[in-house]
Order: sequence, then C-alpha cells, then structure tokens
Amino acid sequence: MSEIRVMKLKKQLGKCTATPIFVTTFLNKKEFRGWVTEIAWETEVWIAESPEHMIHFNGYKFLEIHK
Repeated sequence: MSEIRVMKLKKQLGKCTATPIFVTTFLNKKEFRGWVTEIAWETEVWIAESPEHMIHFNGYKFLEIHK
C-alpha cells in the first residue's frame, strides 16, 4: 500500500465506522525488498513464505500491548 493509495482509500471509507487495516502481501522476501520503500506507514505487510508473521509499519498501536 503506497501513501497515495492509503489516502485515497481513507477518503472513500470516510463514512465507514469500522477501522480499516491496510495490508500489502508478497510471495517472498525478495519481492518485499523490491517494494519496501513504497510501503506507507501505518500499514501491514504479510509475506507468504513466512505466513505466521506480519510486519507492522509504525506499529505504535501494537507496541502498547507490550507495555
């Protein structure tokens, strides 16, 4: 999810009462490395070769759980 894509989706979802979660998916880490600089903050990344893990870009909301 690029910054522009996230902004457009947030605008379209403006009246939605649910909190959107933006996820970008990749088949493997090599593909992820090619796009990592384009991924927007406050989005998630899932890589198929490591399905039990997610990468949180600016995961403030997730870090609070561990305080």
